[in-house]
Amino acid sequence: MTVHHLNQLLLVCSLVLLVAVAAVRISSRSGLPSLLLYLGIGVAMGQDGIGDVQFNNAELTQVIGYAALVVILAEGGLGTKWKEIRPALPAAAALSLAGVAVSVGVTAAGAHYLVGLEWRQALIIGAVVSSTDAAAVFSVLRKVPLPSRVTGVLEAESGFNDAPVVILVVAFSTAGPVDDWYVLIGKIALELAIGAAIGLAVGWLGAYGLRHVALPASGLYPIAVMAIAVTAYAAGAMAHGSGFLAVYLASMVLGNAKLPHWPATRGFAEGLGWLAQIGMFVLLGLLVTPHDLLDDTWPAIVIGLVLTVVARPLEVVISLLPFRMPWQEKALLSWAGLRGAVPIILATIPMVSGVEDSQRIFNIVFVLVVVYTLIQGPTLPWLARKLRLGDSAEAADLGVESAPLERLRGHLLSVAIPKGSRMHGVEVAELRLPQGAAVTLVVRDGESFVPLPTTVLRRGDELLVVATDPVRDAAERRLRAVGHGGKLAGWLGTDGEKH
Repeated sequence: MTVHHLNQLLLVCSLVLLVAVAAVRISSRSGLPSLLLYLGIGVAMGQDGIGDVQFNNAELTQVIGYAALVVILAEGGLGTKWKEIRPALPAAAALSLAGVAVSVGVTAAGAHYLVGLEWRQALIIGAVVSSTDAAAVFSVLRKVPLPSRVTGVLEAESGFNDAPVVILVVAFSTAGPVDDWYVLIGKIALELAIGAAIGLAVGWLGAYGLRHVALPASGLYPIAVMAIAVTAYAAGAMAHGSGFLAVYLASMVLGNAKLPHWPATRGFAEGLGWLAQIGMFVLLGLLVTPHDLLDDTWPAIVIGLVLTVVARPLEVVISLLPFRMPWQEKALLSWAGLRGAVPIILATIPMVSGVEDSQRIFNIVFVLVVVYTLIQGPTLPWLARKLRLGDSAEAADLGVESAPLERLRGHLLSVAIPKGSRMHGVEVAELRLPQGAAVTLVVRDGESFVPLPTTVLRRGDELLVVATDPVRDAAERRLRAVGHGGKLAGWLGTDGEKH
């Protein structure tokens, strides 16, 4: 490749990124998941499109897709709040294991008896489309605050069910007879156990190291966090465990460990997550040949109807039988099973493995994802409002960034008071910070000043709080408690723990 060709490539990539970033704005206003717009960009650039780019390398797409999924799962894990996901773990685990089995069986039966696919192809499609996508769900629900139990179940399910689904798709796509069901269950259990153990161990060790070793530059913390997350995936995969579960759990541990310079790390991870999504969806759009999709449109619609109307509701009802959940929450969970990047990427596995009619499998999955995302995505916020599941009274969490002052044996906390915080109207003295912590500076409307004990805090303020090593955690707990419960947080039972 010459320098001229490199310049042309960089120009095309930058233009695609700019268009994709503009697409984020369009999707946020229209209610459509951004994945559809990214796929559209890829289709427009590819065969039958204005770009006429000829691309049919399924193996390269799978490799890049796996790498992008690692970044997306890492970003999702870093943003998962343990206090929200902890009560939802049993329900999410049931959906990710028993629920996946129900979904695969019902969908495969529909694909075999209604569409006429061979059992192997039907099982592959059933497994491929049984994985939900967190990015697709929450890109639609950003403006609809839901009860923490619902968001916790959706988030944990989307993080957990990738692992068993990948194992099933690989097993069904392998040449020769498919293993007996009890052998598959044993493989899934073993790989999940290995992945979970490695993910938790890598996450804990990484968090411990980052909290006790001061790096020379704040910009190194985001890079270190993402490197630890990728290490968890690689270690899990090399140990014949679930690398996807390992990276999600490791990232979740890191995201709840109160690491230094956390807002900057979170922003860096979100940027990488967006970049991974854009690149992955554009590449998947390039891989598809639009004129080949026509013959597979109706089979995709029929299978998607079975999945959406029969399999997903049955999955939710059967899996959540042991849990006491209102029917409204089960109804939303049934409709919120959006399929996004994961199923399309998993559909490349049978193509790489040489499964018969694998191109048709890919086309059916592609059409199914696009059509039912168009139907379910815009209607999710409407359904949440109709079911009265909005939780607008929940207070916004504070943005607290910690910078270690190693020589002074202390920490400098940067606290941003968001719009929905109940710290608004609280006097500095009413924060009741532990001895050894003090608010030293307030930045308001672009101007900074040293506050008095009677200074009233406002939304949009940024506070600089200095705390000694022994009281650093207690100071942050108290700040978060006031942010959620106001000046009476101590008596209202709000402890401020970021579990």
